[in-house]
Amino acid sequence: MKVLIVLTSHDTLGTTGKKTGFWLEEFAAPYYTFKDAGAEITLASPKGGQPPLDPKSDLPDFQTELTHRFKADPEAQRALANTVLLEGVKAEDFDTVFYPGGHGPLWDLAESAQSIALIEAFERSGKPIGFVCHAPGVLRLVKAANGAPLVKGRKVTGFTNSEEAAVELTDVVPFLIEDEFKSLGGLYEKGPDWQPYLVEDGKLITGQNPASSEAVAKALIKQLS
Repeated sequence: MKVLIVLTSHDTLGTTGKKTGFWLEEFAAPYYTFKDAGAEITLASPKGGQPPLDPKSDLPDFQTELTHRFKADPEAQRALANTVLLEGVKAEDFDTVFYPGGHGPLWDLAESAQSIALIEAFERSGKPIGFVCHAPGVLRLVKAANGAPLVKGRKVTGFTNSEEAAVELTDVVPFLIEDEFKSLGGLYEKGPDWQPYLVEDGKLITGQNPASSEAVAKALIKQLS
């Protein structure tokens, strides 16, 4: 099982002067879920090298057993510090792709021609694709084979308007995932704020928030087994 994990390279939170990036738990939980299932994992990002960590995700409140495992794992830290360039990866070399969230992807991966083409290649080849929290936002410009938005008429989830309001970033983010999916014709679903919530529509798997990250990884593995 060959798994590609695509991380953001974007580190600025709009015009706030604050930092953003990927969310630690949304990387660590799927990374070890895949690893413990025997997967061969490749990490990629638009700029390559060390992707920026959202500093908030490093606060004590947001640590889990798997984030602690990551911090005690030099091999995983080396892998993260040396992500390959996104433009050099090909869908044909992997069985599945997973995108962790954090706010960063809303700026770079959502607009990235390489990311869009990569997701479309995975989707066309019938391989499962997974996204969690803010990462489903990278689907906004992705098209289905018929030229319609990929999410149109499909069940999806992602960070909710109310969760965005709770972290006081409604007016900072470039778009709200819930609103965007609805405007694209997506069949947007959500569970209670901050609780695990997963949606599977064929090979498209989306998770609502950080608590959903491990479930998305497990769903991808299940589809591959």
